[in-house]
Amino acid sequence: MTAIRKILIANRGEIACRVIRTAHAMGIRTVAVYSDADAQAPHVQQASEAVRIGPGPVGQSYLLAEKILEAAQQSGADAIHPGYGFLSENADFAAAVEKAGLTFIGPSAQSIDLMGNKAAAKRRMMEAKVPCVPGYEGTDQSDDVLLAEGAKIGFPIMVKAAAGGGGRGMRLVEAEAELAAAIATARSEAENAFGSGELILEKAIVQPRHVEIQIFADTHGNVVHLGERDCSVQRRHQKVIEESPCPVMTPELRAAMGAAAVEAAATINYRGAGTVEFLLDASGSFYFLEMNTRLQVEHPVTEQVTGLDLVELQIKVAEGALLGMTQDDVQLSGHAIEVRLYAEDPAKGFLPSTGTVACFEQVARDGVRYDTGIVGGQEISPFYDPMIAKLITTGATRETARKLMIEALTDTALFGPRTNRDFLIACLENEKFAEGDFSTGFIAEQFSEADLADKQADETALAILAVRHFVIDRDAARAKALGSGMHVPQGLMNFTSDASLRTPYKLAFKNLEAEAVSVSVRSKSPDLYQVYIGEACVDISVRAHAGTRMVVQSRGRQFVSQAFLHGSTLFATMDGATYTCANMLMRNAAGEEVGDGSRVVAPMHGRVVEVFVSPGDGVSAGDRLVVVEAMKMQHEILATVDGTVGEILVTADAQVAADDLMIAIEMEAE
Repeated sequence: MTAIRKILIANRGEIACRVIRTAHAMGIRTVAVYSDADAQAPHVQQASEAVRIGPGPVGQSYLLAEKILEAAQQSGADAIHPGYGFLSENADFAAAVEKAGLTFIGPSAQSIDLMGNKAAAKRRMMEAKVPCVPGYEGTDQSDDVLLAEGAKIGFPIMVKAAAGGGGRGMRLVEAEAELAAAIATARSEAENAFGSGELILEKAIVQPRHVEIQIFADTHGNVVHLGERDCSVQRRHQKVIEESPCPVMTPELRAAMGAAAVEAAATINYRGAGTVEFLLDASGSFYFLEMNTRLQVEHPVTEQVTGLDLVELQIKVAEGALLGMTQDDVQLSGHAIEVRLYAEDPAKGFLPSTGTVACFEQVARDGVRYDTGIVGGQEISPFYDPMIAKLITTGATRETARKLMIEALTDTALFGPRTNRDFLIACLENEKFAEGDFSTGFIAEQFSEADLADKQADETALAILAVRHFVIDRDAARAKALGSGMHVPQGLMNFTSDASLRTPYKLAFKNLEAEAVSVSVRSKSPDLYQVYIGEACVDISVRAHAGTRMVVQSRGRQFVSQAFLHGSTLFATMDGATYTCANMLMRNAAGEEVGDGSRVVAPMHGRVVEVFVSPGDGVSAGDRLVVVEAMKMQHEILATVDGTVGEILVTADAQVAADDLMIAIEMEAE
């Protein structure tokens, strides 16, 4: 047995932070690697030491095995943990690590190579009598053979890239007439994504659940499974919500699936952590899907119900230790649910989102766990996977864990880039999910485009947003007064001798096709407000307020709201919806209004491609001012007012963050 002294983590983000946490608890030093885009990232700060490996793009940094090995040699690391993604399932990398005399904290290169190809893996599993989906996984890849085999299998069928994953190179074919086109597109996509156009065909299992078994094996021939995870809630074949145990699992089915997974691992002399994935149909029949030869993103739910630290177990197995447990020792207790927080926009087809994390405040509560690699102020770049954090809740029952997750998401303030927080809440509140009655088609079946669209703010939401603006302005004024040495009692912050005085706001919403709304706020006491919207008056009572969190009552209902003002933009949540708005009636030091189009700000994080105006130019509403490129798309910024260009604060090729002031326009007098 060889003790590991220093681990280099060949990864980034939350999984790098996760490995660092356990390694340090075991008294093992860690080495982070980072690209230029990650120079200030949390995993770099948390590691014992860090080594730069290149520019932001993964092909110039995290995917370069030689750079990783150079960093290991430079830092004196004696082991490498690959995390997940990047090089974690690259057999050549695992072999190179071992050849360099380092310990690879994962399976052998032979196991990775065998299970990394769906066709070869399926053939091996069939030999081992593991149940497999009927299909074709032969070496003859001619179109004629694939078309003939598809007809034999019967429709619907799945066309899959043999070397792929993550939904790429995968097509569902409903009828024979669609097969030729599906083969062509899947092959092209597979060649571009994985460098191999090899395909397999499988009978499509109607409305299956995606259930995976966590296995662990040591180097002494011992293999156990640690129960299952249900990963059926997916979009574009990528997991969104995972849980353990599976809602429809029985002890008999768990024993059968577990035995099949253990056999799958044993037959290839596996070592370390691995996941055997199955499709489970409504009758209780299950079929081998693939094996992931690494730690999974969703491993925390298994940790929560078994009480085991899977990273610690990985390290011990890599050192040559015995598992130290038999199958009878593995006991599942309670229920755990994990959600993946993505920087993406569900209203725009789940497109990735970038920009500055304006605020990230987490819940400190029993049964709530965050695995994350981001902090407030950090840039979410376009170079990496949009998953930025994971939230895990644990309860005695599934219902307890589900309700706790809804509360935890509601109380999580994650502002800046668009995220799927609201969508996750909607999934968890869905009746089918609550009942555990769902399949891999859950999202497509339960959510339409209208369901995914951003919510328009109703009167109550508008009133709460206005109060959030008002209270933030009031607290900022009080802080400024205190900073100048003036003592302002809290009870006098809203005092006025004119009981009818109202503070006006003009709220303009991003991402919503709605005109700015004029509202006004009258403070009756530090905790009671009246908000006027047109002819309506909405009473808002503040029940609790600490940091970004506020509990308010209005019209017989209680709402939890998180809010944070970043520049001129207010990010706020309430009732499962996130709103991004700005007060257009901002005033400068002279008390003059500077809103309504005179301040041209960046709509998102991106690169300035071209500036079309110069100081002193006259502009009219509709004139092109700037082009900003973000996520490989160019966005024209047009003038919304008539006036004269004043200060220009950006140049071509400059990087801008969302809400950065780019151009000031002196408006024409009316």
